[in-house]
Amino acid sequence: MLSISKSVVGIILGGGAGTRLFPLTASRSKPAVPIAGKYRLVDIPISNCINSNINRMFVLTQFNSASLNKHIKNTYHFSAFSTGFVDILAAEQTPDNPGWFQGTADAVRQSLRHIRNLDFEYLLILSGDQLYQMDFTEMLANHKAKGADLSIATIPVTEREAPEFGLLKSDDNGMITSFIEKPKPEVLADWTSDTGTDMQSHGRNYLASMGIYIFNRKAIFNFLNEIHPDATDFGKEIIPDSINNYNVASFQYDGYWTDIGNIYSFYEANLALTQEIPPFNLFDNAKTVYTRPRMLPPAKISGTTLEKTLIAEGCIIHASRLENSVVGIRSRIGHGTTIVSSYIMGNDYYETIEEMAANLAKGIPKVGIGERCYIKNAIIDKNCRIGDDVRINGGDHLASVDHPLYTVKDGIVVVKKEAVVPNGFVI
Repeated sequence: MLSISKSVVGIILGGGAGTRLFPLTASRSKPAVPIAGKYRLVDIPISNCINSNINRMFVLTQFNSASLNKHIKNTYHFSAFSTGFVDILAAEQTPDNPGWFQGTADAVRQSLRHIRNLDFEYLLILSGDQLYQMDFTEMLANHKAKGADLSIATIPVTEREAPEFGLLKSDDNGMITSFIEKPKPEVLADWTSDTGTDMQSHGRNYLASMGIYIFNRKAIFNFLNEIHPDATDFGKEIIPDSINNYNVASFQYDGYWTDIGNIYSFYEANLALTQEIPPFNLFDNAKTVYTRPRMLPPAKISGTTLEKTLIAEGCIIHASRLENSVVGIRSRIGHGTTIVSSYIMGNDYYETIEEMAANLAKGIPKVGIGERCYIKNAIIDKNCRIGDDVRINGGDHLASVDHPLYTVKDGIVVVKKEAVVPNGFVI
C-alpha cells in the first residue's frame, strides 16, 4: 500500500475574481491576500497538506495570479530527493476547451490532464480562502474505513450561518444521505443533525460542507469526464447526484474553521489572532504555518504601549499605542500615532532616507503611517503612504462606499494598496 505522500495529490482551488474581498483582490487573487501580517491565504491549505505528509499539490488560478505565482515560486522548494512540489495551474485555452474555469468542478476537470499520469489513489480538493488547521490523515483514514468513494469534511454551524453553506444529513454510520446547497431559512427545520452534545449546546445543529473533499481516483474521473462532463460546480451538481449513486462519507471536524469570503470575515479572522488564546494557533509546533522565508531584521519598537498586538518582523514603530491589532512586515509607524482594532498589512520594501527626503520635498508622505494619526476599525493594504494627522475611524456610522483611496464595507475602512493619503485626511 502506498504511503500518504505517494497516494494523495492535493488540488487547491484559487476561487473566482474575489469580488466580495474587493479591494483586497483588485490586483491579486484571493489565495494571495496577506493574512496575519506575514503569510498569504494560500499558505494555510499548503501548510495543512505538508503537516499531513502530503507534498504533491497543484494550485488552480485564473484571476490576478502574478503575485500568487511569485509567492509559490519563492516559497515552496522540496529536496532534490523528494517527489514533492507545489505547482500553479492557470486556466488555459486548449483546442478542446477555449474557455476559462466555469466553476469548481470545471476547474478540476480541466486540470485532470496534468495529473492523470501521476501515481495516486486519492485526490484531495481544498479551498484557497479558508483559515483552519486540519490533519488530513484522519480524514483519509475515515474515508478508507467507511469504504467511501467520496468524503466531505463537515462542520457544525448555527442557524444564522446555515443558509450560507451546503447542508447535509448523514446516517448512524456517517454516510451522507441528503444534501442541499444554501437552503432558504424557511426549510432549515428539516436539516438539523445530531452534531454531538457539545456542538448542540452551542446551537450548532446543522452539518455544513467545508468545501474539502477526498475522491477516489476512479471516482473523480468518472464524475467529471463520464457521468457529468458538463457539470461546473461540486456543491450544486456533483455532490447531490453522487449521494444517490456512490458511497459518500462525512468527516466531522470540530476545530476552528472560517471561510474568508468577505471583508468582515477577513477582518474578524485577523483580529482574532490577537486574543489571549486565539482560535487559530500560530504557536503550535506540530501545525507549523509555512511561508516565504524573508531575511528581515527584528522589529524595532520605541515608546509604544502595546496591548494584544501581533507585530511581524522588520517593523520600525514609534507609535503611541497599538491595541488589538495586527502589524505586518516592514511596517513603519510614526510618533504619536494610535492604532486600534486594525490590520496593517505592511510593506514590500524599505524607503531609503534619501528617497524619503525627495518624496517629502514633493509633498508625498513616507511609505507607512505618519505621525499623530488615529486609525480604528481599518485594514491598511500593502505599501500605503499615510501622511501625518490622518484620522480613520471606521464603524457602523460609516455608509458603504468606494472612494479612489479607500473602500468602506460593513463599517470597516479598507485603504487601498499603494494609496497615498495626504496629511490631515479624515475618514
